[in-house]
Amino acid sequence: MAWRLQWTILQKSGRKKKKITKAERLKQLQEEEERRQKEEEEARAKYEKEEMEKLEIQRIEKEKWQQLEAKDLERRNEELEELYLLEGCFPEAEKRKQHIRLLSQWKHYIECDGSPDPSASQEINTFISLWKEETNETFEEVIAKSKLVLHLIEKLKLILLEMPSYDLQDKNIIQYHGSILELQELLHFKFNMATEILLREASTIADLDSGNMERVIQDENVTLYVWANLKKNPRYRSVRFSETQIGFEIPRILATSDIALRVLHTHYDHVTPLLTVPTLLQKHSSAVTHTVKDEVKSIEAALSKEFQEEYKHRKSDSHSIHEEEIKDEEQVDTEVPTSFVQEESEATKYELEMKLLSENVSAAQLLLIENAPEKPRLLEDNEVDMCQFTALGGVYHLDILELPPQCKSVKGWMIMEILKEGLQKYIYPPVTTEDFETESAFPPIGVMLEIHENVIFFEDPMVARWDAEGKHWKTDGISNVVYESEERLISFSLESLGPVTLIQDTHIHMPYQSWELRPLNVDKVLLTVTTVFTEIQIQIKEDLCLLASVKLNNKKHSSILEGKWMTPISFIIALKETGLNIFPTEHSHFYVAVNYKIPLVEMKAYRQMALLCSAFAFGWSKWNIKCDSKKVIFKVREHLTKEEEPIQNPNWALLMFSGDRAQRLKIDEYSEAFSEALKEETEFHSTLYHMVKDFASEEAMEKIRSSSCQLVDSVCRMLLSIRLLSYS
Repeated sequence: MAWRLQWTILQKSGRKKKKITKAERLKQLQEEEERRQKEEEEARAKYEKEEMEKLEIQRIEKEKWQQLEAKDLERRNEELEELYLLEGCFPEAEKRKQHIRLLSQWKHYIECDGSPDPSASQEINTFISLWKEETNETFEEVIAKSKLVLHLIEKLKLILLEMPSYDLQDKNIIQYHGSILELQELLHFKFNMATEILLREASTIADLDSGNMERVIQDENVTLYVWANLKKNPRYRSVRFSETQIGFEIPRILATSDIALRVLHTHYDHVTPLLTVPTLLQKHSSAVTHTVKDEVKSIEAALSKEFQEEYKHRKSDSHSIHEEEIKDEEQVDTEVPTSFVQEESEATKYELEMKLLSENVSAAQLLLIENAPEKPRLLEDNEVDMCQFTALGGVYHLDILELPPQCKSVKGWMIMEILKEGLQKYIYPPVTTEDFETESAFPPIGVMLEIHENVIFFEDPMVARWDAEGKHWKTDGISNVVYESEERLISFSLESLGPVTLIQDTHIHMPYQSWELRPLNVDKVLLTVTTVFTEIQIQIKEDLCLLASVKLNNKKHSSILEGKWMTPISFIIALKETGLNIFPTEHSHFYVAVNYKIPLVEMKAYRQMALLCSAFAFGWSKWNIKCDSKKVIFKVREHLTKEEEPIQNPNWALLMFSGDRAQRLKIDEYSEAFSEALKEETEFHSTLYHMVKDFASEEAMEKIRSSSCQLVDSVCRMLLSIRLLSYS
């Protein structure tokens, strides 16, 4: 019964389902095809419409772009001429520097204080000869004299660094370098002589408890630690200078020898070879100078000839006039053209002189940011690359000295044996060690040193020793280095004693994380550079710079430089010496991942930023790394407030500059993708000055036009030295 029921149900369901005919199927397929074609046609029409609209938009944009370019090209010459007038502050500032240098020489001349002029070879040679003749000077007397010597060395170095390359001749560079080396050698020789005199009297000033002599002499530039082994106690092998952590761990053979140990800590570095001054610019400037001088002469000749002919013409036309009137007219005509020729000639000469100076200044600025094509030379094994590392905290001259014969008191007289060869070093380990087991008899000497309080190390310092033969620093022969950052102590072992220094990576603060330049008040700006380890704030006013603050781990750090106004070059040197080195060199790109920019574009950007710095703030942009090497991008906004605290949530504009074109970008710092699209209702300009003029107030533009040329020059020098656009 069940199967019959199922069969009946199947028959009924089969009768309900209607069978589709072939014609109906074809009709359905045709309708589907027509619907598909209609959809495709609609999609094609929509696509073509969108493409047409897109092409129309592109055409309009291209047309608008071409109009903007044509407008920019039309006013380019006018804008560049106005920029040239504004940039006249750079040669004007250089003229003032030249005047200050001349005044300094004159001031030194009229003071007659007995100190030599370091730039005059005769005076410096006389000073050196006279001091060489002085003998039996105590260490304190040498220290007192060393202040003048260090001042002379500093002045010579500043002449080489501050004097423009086009004003320096090769013979002057050689002379100044020679004078520096002679003064350095003489100063160290005098310290050795004074140490010898002190050691001769060691027995008379020996410590009553230990029986040995110990002496510490401190000064702002040098500190002497000296210990004389008078008792030769084999168990006295740990030497610590009183009230310090400085000392030695000496082996038994030294503890039983007639020796003295000396640490002469010079807070300066007279060991590392001097850097050479570039002479490339000098050759360029020499050629330019001759060209301009020839131009001056030709113009003078042309002017003179023109006015002489004019005068002759006037004289020939006046023959028909009465004789007395002729005499009077001749006299007047003679005076007027002659004075006019002189005035015109002087004005033309001055204009050409400023043109030459402007070209030389630009060439010198460009030289500051040009990268070296290759490293200076190949290094030896374990040699310290002084392009990559910097010596900080001065030099520690560690010496084992032979104890000179001690003075003796005989019947109220002090008898002293003076050795002809003078102070001698004790050779350790000896040259020949055949009679000893070297490893056990001459172990390394333990040394503990205090780090100079004015120096900041952001990583554990490396210890380097001076290789006198190779004339460079090396890291071999040094072991067991332990650095205690809180106590500012470093200990290590040396195979043999000699000059040592502590070195740090020169580029530890590079690349920078961000930066900002903003005006504070009249003729004063604040430059802030943020690195991985620190935030450095620099104030600049007229021709001076000041370290405003240093923050380490978001905490204010006290520095000896704070509150001291210095010239830009002196300020840069001082910052480097404290470990706050944010000044790339021509070789820095070999050691830092830089955002390379064409030097000419970079230089033009810094010059024009400096021109605007009295009324506009500039800042780092993340998009600067996205554009190519021919362009730079940074933030800018008008800033006329006098508050030193930064404005919260400022309204920045984003500018792109290629050296000959400035434009405002549509994107901002918070955009998701980079685009060079122009901001709506803005135009191209040939200079940053004219770009900001479009959205600046009249007060801001007036402030720019009345800016001090010295401030503009100093800001430009700092920007060129720090290179914010390439090393951020």
